[in-house]
Amino acid sequence: MTSKEKKQQDPEETPEALEPEVIEPEVLDPEEDAPAEEEKKLSPMEELQEQLKKKDAELIEQKTDFLREKADLENFRKRLVKDKADAVQFANERLLKELVQIDDNMNRALNTPNTTLETLREGVEMIQKQFNTFLKNQKVEPIEAMGKPFDPSLHEVMTQLESEEHDENTVIQEYSKGFTLNGRILRSAKVVISKKPAQEAPIPKKEESVEDEK
Repeated sequence: MTSKEKKQQDPEETPEALEPEVIEPEVLDPEEDAPAEEEKKLSPMEELQEQLKKKDAELIEQKTDFLREKADLENFRKRLVKDKADAVQFANERLLKELVQIDDNMNRALNTPNTTLETLREGVEMIQKQFNTFLKNQKVEPIEAMGKPFDPSLHEVMTQLESEEHDENTVIQEYSKGFTLNGRILRSAKVVISKKPAQEAPIPKKEESVEDEK
């Protein structure tokens, strides 16, 4: 048996014949693989128009922001005005409550039955102490004037009186008390100050007449 016959008898040992590989042509997707179109080149006029559109849009946005901030500022200003008006209107609320209590005590003193002059005086003195305490709590202090040298920053002169017992320009009477608030003049004291007595002019002596000598 020849070698040629052996190859024909043993098909398992015979290598399979290679079939030629068929390469299918790749189909291109026109949407993906199509060459990108070149960007359309704008003319200088068109570029300028595009820039103007962008600037207009920016200006509109800035104007909107400005109007919004302006409205917020106006609302804030109105709120400040209202808060200030409320503060002015109710600033003395606590003080008035204390004064109302003093007024209550005054009414009780006046309306107490079987009031005598002595009991009325005692009631008024108690109310005065309460009022002085109220002033002290509000940093209101009386100005000492009696016997003090005249001070134009503290005293207001009503008149002058001659006095031999006091130095000139000394406060000798007080019409109304003065007060300071936190060290600043709240009301000047109205006072009377002293001045030197006027010197009496000497009385001229009468000349003796010639007839008297005779």
